[in-house]
Amino acid sequence: MDINVVYCVLAGYAALVLIAVILYIPKLVQLFSAFYRPPHKIALAKRRISLVVAARNESETIGDLFASLKKQTYDKSFYDVNVIVDDENDPTVEMAKAEGAKVFVVKGQHCKGDALDGYFKQLSKEEFNSYDAFVIVDADAYLTPNYVEELNNALEYDCQIFLSRKYVKNYLGERKDRTVFTNCSALTYPQLDDLANNYRTKHNIPMNMCGQGMMIRRSVIEEIDGWPYRTLTEDYELRMDCFLKGFTSMYYPYAIIYTEEILTHKAAYERRMRWLTGYSQCAKMYKKQIKAQAKERGTTTEGEIEYLYSFFPIYIFMAATVISWVCGLAFTIYFAVTGQTYWLNAFLLLMILPLGVMYLILFVYACLCMLSYRDAFTSIPVHEKLGTLLYAPWFCMEYIPIFFSSIFKANKGMEWVPTVRVSYGKDVGEKAEKLAPAPAKKTKKDEKM
Repeated sequence: MDINVVYCVLAGYAALVLIAVILYIPKLVQLFSAFYRPPHKIALAKRRISLVVAARNESETIGDLFASLKKQTYDKSFYDVNVIVDDENDPTVEMAKAEGAKVFVVKGQHCKGDALDGYFKQLSKEEFNSYDAFVIVDADAYLTPNYVEELNNALEYDCQIFLSRKYVKNYLGERKDRTVFTNCSALTYPQLDDLANNYRTKHNIPMNMCGQGMMIRRSVIEEIDGWPYRTLTEDYELRMDCFLKGFTSMYYPYAIIYTEEILTHKAAYERRMRWLTGYSQCAKMYKKQIKAQAKERGTTTEGEIEYLYSFFPIYIFMAATVISWVCGLAFTIYFAVTGQTYWLNAFLLLMILPLGVMYLILFVYACLCMLSYRDAFTSIPVHEKLGTLLYAPWFCMEYIPIFFSSIFKANKGMEWVPTVRVSYGKDVGEKAEKLAPAPAKKTKKDEKM
């Protein structure tokens, strides 16, 4: 064995990376929509909206949400706050009642889907029909003052499901309320929305769903008969039904909701494991149905192609990197043991080089994410942003072992574990209102819409 075998493996790695890049070009095109914003519309009529809060054992954090509700600019007679608990003795019950919210007790909750479905099943026909739309809000959320008003504006669009823009609540607290893991996890939102859902909005492709701040029209809830989804990612499961049932969706960035992020590496790892396990569960349950539907139709839509095949380039790139690493490790050991100096070539070309390529690509991607999400990072100092960008590629690389573990866990199953919350100890509203962009003003263009 000589140095030529190293160059052969390197050439194979380069060929696979080139194939992956070519196949990824359609996804790269989507990135150019990162700064797209749909036209801002001003509603001419007020609709009745239900804010649905799954709040099992959330008494320590839900106070901030109630504080933000007091500052809403939308007519309070046109929206209700419906809080779901699983025990009538939960301290959240008295807190909710004191704020004028309605409380629904849904016993035996094993996942968020249980809580939501129990709420819809408990509504009388009259109550259900009184709402035009339902908004899923987590108990850790904080709403900008015009949040519900903007949701009403969103209903001017002829869509059935709407996704809010997510800011990070940790940035409203002290420095101790965030870490580099918080910041890297926060970059997930522009990855899903600005760098992906903006394009999907323009091209009528089902969104990547995030339950926090998701608004669904009553007609959708009627068709799916409550909330039938029970995977670890019940919101993403709704996306599968968008393919099968034709529900339309859009990303509406003018409605801004603050959501809490994790603090520790362990929490970040476990949450991503739940996400990918849920995605694997959804793929197992729905992918064949989506393929069968496309086959019966005789054509595959752009959205179906994206869902079914868009990860192939990433898989090829991951496989090329792993193969190069394994070969590099084997050759490095072999050359070192046999006393040949080629071990350094094998180490640098087949191990360090592929790792560097992956790091560089992920670094550029993280920069684009932060650029599109820069309004949400305004309170973060420059040195902290730089530290986040430098660590973000390693954070993303962890998805490789998480991905393989999630395939196994999708079959074995995972329990629904509530997230550990941060206690802020005070109303964060003043800072939230300072950081949030000013409400869009009504223009002549809006009046014509």
